[in-house]
Amino acid sequence: MSQSSARILILDDDPDVACAAQMLLRRRHGAVATLEDPARLDALLAAGVPDVVLLDLNFTPGRIDGAEGLALLDRLRALPQGPAVIVLTAYADVPLAVEALKRGAGDFITKPWDNARLLAAVDAALARRGARTDGVDASLMGDSPAMREVKSMIASVAPTMANVMVLGENGVGKELVARAIHAASMRAHSAFLAVDMGAVPEATFESEMFGHRRGAFTDARTERAGRFQAAQGGTLFLDEIGNLPLAAQAKLLTVLERRQVTPVGADRAEPVDVRIVSATNLDEARLFDAALFRTDLLFRLNTIVIRVPPLRERRGDIPAMLHHYLSLYESQYARPVRELAPGALDRLCAWDWPGNVRALRHACERAAILGNRPDYHVDDFGLTAPPAAMPAPAPAGEEFKLGALERDTIAAAMEQARGNISLAARLLGLSRAALYRKLGKHGI
Repeated sequence: MSQSSARILILDDDPDVACAAQMLLRRRHGAVATLEDPARLDALLAAGVPDVVLLDLNFTPGRIDGAEGLALLDRLRALPQGPAVIVLTAYADVPLAVEALKRGAGDFITKPWDNARLLAAVDAALARRGARTDGVDASLMGDSPAMREVKSMIASVAPTMANVMVLGENGVGKELVARAIHAASMRAHSAFLAVDMGAVPEATFESEMFGHRRGAFTDARTERAGRFQAAQGGTLFLDEIGNLPLAAQAKLLTVLERRQVTPVGADRAEPVDVRIVSATNLDEARLFDAALFRTDLLFRLNTIVIRVPPLRERRGDIPAMLHHYLSLYESQYARPVRELAPGALDRLCAWDWPGNVRALRHACERAAILGNRPDYHVDDFGLTAPPAAMPAPAPAGEEFKLGALERDTIAAAMEQARGNISLAARLLGLSRAALYRKLGKHGI
């Protein structure tokens, strides 16, 4: 799902809060609507279900129990292909946050919010909604030997208390593996909370992860639960753990060793009971580089390692995925049911699919929308070059000029993002893995 095509609804009775969120999100997303009166929600949904809803928990003046918002959350989660929901609240007490997560909220944001934190939460919600289509775990579809091994590992490790590290390229479905582990575990009825570690600012890491007390710092106007407290009794998914700075790694290690957190501004630690599932697209060799990742933390996280294969290593699963996604988008966009043209399936199965399942899903959506022939042809999917095509050599001297331009552009993006890999990758329109390769290539 592209950011520009996303539909976002802000459901909050405070017009100033709704307007502030709308102005922020419109910088990145085009269609951002606001709604102050929950009674008008049905009429709005009749015109189309949004992709993400930012949901306040209290609408009646004086109420702080969150019951109104939780009831709305239940309604939104019951919709077919319902939206991802991010809870907005000025009263982020732990029981209420956990209850919202148990009922299906993907994240919660306290007011007043940090702009970068809100943008990252919406981006993550869009990514998760795009990956989970029609209730079918399509990224884990398939009966190839590689996927059978993944599913067997999930079945074996889920009932245990072991921490799990999921490895794989962007788009292979690492979070879906984490969710499958949680769903088959003894913690299935408690919260599953996903955190993109690359999107957590280093300066606010402790507050985001461990919480803070009111008055702990200048903007700490209310007490706030951290991600560990919010996931109490459940599973905490630390996505893109390889992006975590070394200083933050040390703080995370301390929590995992002691199984307790100390909120910022608190004078005593609080016990936490969470299972950790982490994920990264880093090569394993880079994970064992002490300059990038603490070895002692790695051994805490990778009790069990599940490697999710890229799509090019399980081509036998591609036909079922094509059928699933084409059928899904034909139904979603009221498009005619069509078959693949002769020879198209072989070419699509031969494609390497950089971007993996995510790229295949987007290609199927494109084909369903733009295809106007009785059957699907390869060019409907936007794959304009042969699978093994290589770029033509640059003219003499041109390669060095282009290389310098690329290096300067990447360096400028890294400076603007203040070293945040996730943000720099978004600015450049690259995956994190691609950005890491280019950083290594240019020695940045």
